[in-house]
Parts: sequence; structure tokens; C-alpha cells
Amino acid sequence: MGRRRRRRRVDPADAARALPEAIAALSQTLPAGPSPETFRRAKFDRPEAAPALWRLLFRVLSPQLADGASASFSPEAQVRSVKLALRTQGYPRRALAQLPDDGSQGGRELLLALAWLLARGPLPERLLTQNRVQLGDEMPVCECEALASPGPPAPSVEADGCVDIRHLQWLMGKLRFRWRNLMASQQEQCALLGKIHSYTRGCHSDRSLGHLSVTETELLRDPEGGRQLLRRLERENARLQAALEWRRRELVFWRWMDPHTRDWSVGAPGAGAAGPAGRAARGGGGPAGGLGGRGRRPWAPVERREDGLAGGRGTGPGRSAAGLRARRRLQPGPAPRAPPAGED
Repeated sequence: MGRRRRRRRVDPADAARALPEAIAALSQTLPAGPSPETFRRAKFDRPEAAPALWRLLFRVLSPQLADGASASFSPEAQVRSVKLALRTQGYPRRALAQLPDDGSQGGRELLLALAWLLARGPLPERLLTQNRVQLGDEMPVCECEALASPGPPAPSVEADGCVDIRHLQWLMGKLRFRWRNLMASQQEQCALLGKIHSYTRGCHSDRSLGHLSVTETELLRDPEGGRQLLRRLERENARLQAALEWRRRELVFWRWMDPHTRDWSVGAPGAGAAGPAGRAARGGGGPAGGLGGRGRRPWAPVERREDGLAGGRGTGPGRSAAGLRARRRLQPGPAPRAPPAGED
């Protein structure tokens, strides 16, 4: 026979801390992440949780904006930007698009939208990659020579109304002018980067590189910049540690997102999770319950039966000598034998 695996009993205090710690780790990996209490209020659709979640989704869906740049957008502009970005990515729920643009409602809908973004892909890892601290020299490759040059004419498409051809030509010329400026600025940046590499050749401790990067050159010029870089690296390491903690506790969050879940402790493994798995962990009735499906928990108190026998775990009629004697006293005697045929 196989060895019976003993189920580990979860401490109620640990179960109550599991979900807030999971949400705190998730918030630390997100830009402008709200507190776990805000998530709890959003699940109950409290209006005070909506502004924080609107700001969170705006930062998540616009990661290229800096911390100060997002403050220049009004709450109405942030709400409209979030609705447009989610509709562009194929968000299926229409209830979010019907929310008012003042950002005062929609805590539960915003929580569902955030969960949808988390379920689509590794959102924390993607945000960490986009906002990482760059120590080396990176140069984006511009592949826009076709847009900078006139090129062949576009195929004609019939329009519904009148189209101003001169206005379209002006827009295309403006676009090509901006692409040329972008290419020129990138070429100038490459030239300056090459000068730094040539002037610092042989100064790096790593012989495979042979030169200093722009960040390392700035550290030599400004020691205060080194302390700022150290603080940025410490914050990035804290976010990486939070991302690892989130992946370890992610299942607790998804159990809590069940619409039938009400408590913080629900969702922790073995602490009242919803659904059939939760009923099995609680020892609920049915074949999935604990103790072979009888639905009695191991710590259930001993109950007193009407016949005076004690019931509970490991006790009951037929399991002890006293129980057998009591059953014999309670059982009726044998029925009288019927007389043979022909006898009065």
C-alpha cells in the first residue's frame, strides 16, 4: 500500500497574512501601486478605491511616461486613455467603457481589468524590463529610411467625402521632416558615443570591454551621481525581489479573485479556499471532503448522541466494548416462533 500523505495544517495567522503579502508584492512591482487595503475595497466596489486604480492602470498602460509626466494629465484624460488602451488591446467587458470619465467609480471593474492584464502575460516582468536601470550603452536602431524618403505613391482609396489633397501632402511632409530630425539626432548620439569609447579606451577593468560607458564616465565626473545610481539600483533590486515573491504567492491572489470569496484568509492554501478544492481543504461534505469523504474535520468536537453514546473521531457505536454492550441492550429481542400448522 502507498504511503498516506499527511496534510499540513495551516496556521490561521499565516493564512490571514498570505493575501495581503501577495498583493503588497504585486503593488511593489507596479508603478504607483496602491495598498492591499485599496484592492480589498475595490473588490467590494467601494468608490474611494477607484481613483488609485485609474492611476495605476494609466501608468501600466503608458509605461513610457516618466513619474512627473503622468501628473500633467488630468483625471479625465487618464480615464479616457485607459479606456482607449484597453479597447485597443481587446478588453472584452463593455461595463468599463460605460464608467464616467471623472474617475469616481468602477473599483471592481478596474480590478477585473488589472487581473485581465496580469492573466495575458508576465506584466510585472515586462514593466521591470522597460524601467530597468541602464548601466551599459544601448543605441536603438532606426529603420525608417523609407518614411524619410518620398518613396512610391500610395494606392488610391475612395473616400466617403471630400478630401483636401494639399492638407494630406502637408501632413506627409511634416512626418518626413520629423523622421529626418530623429535620424539626425541618433547619428549625432552615435558619434558622441564613439568619442567617449575612444577617449576611455583601456580604462575599464574588464578587458573584454576595453572602454567606459556613458554612465561610468558620469560617475567619474560627479560622485553625487554615483550615490543616486546606488539608490536606483537598490530600488530596482527591491522590485525584483517583490516580483519573485509575487510569483510565489500568485495563486493566493487568483483564489481571492473568486466572486464567492469574502475574507482575506480565504485563498490561502488550506484556509477556506472557494470552490471544490476549498471544500476539500476544509473537510466539507461530499466525496472531496476530508476523512474519506465523511465531511468531519479532524479537530471536530465529540458529539453526544440521543442514545447516550459518544460520537466523534475514532469513537462511535461498534468501535468500543461499551458501545457494543449498549447496542445489545438497545436491540429488541428475537421475535416469537410461529406454531406449526394444525396446532392451536
